[in-house]
Amino acid sequence: MEKLLTVPQVCAFLQVKRGLIYKWVHYGFVPHIKLGRSVRFKQSDLEKWVNEKVKKGRKGYKLPPQKLLARESSLNLVPK
Repeated sequence: MEKLLTVPQVCAFLQVKRGLIYKWVHYGFVPHIKLGRSVRFKQSDLEKWVNEKVKKGRKGYKLPPQKLLARESSLNLVPK
């Protein structure tokens, strides 16, 4: 059986504050296990959950050429 993580261990793993972990548990946002009043987490479940949260960016989103050029010139990417 996989070792279960405590809330302080999950805080260190995810680099978030303790209160946020408890809020996520309360709303069922993060995978967890309740043992009486204690909350525990499987590291493999957390890693899978984090990987599902990775954003890949928009698919098929393209700016019209004139807006793209205006954006690039405002960022000083287009030589003058």
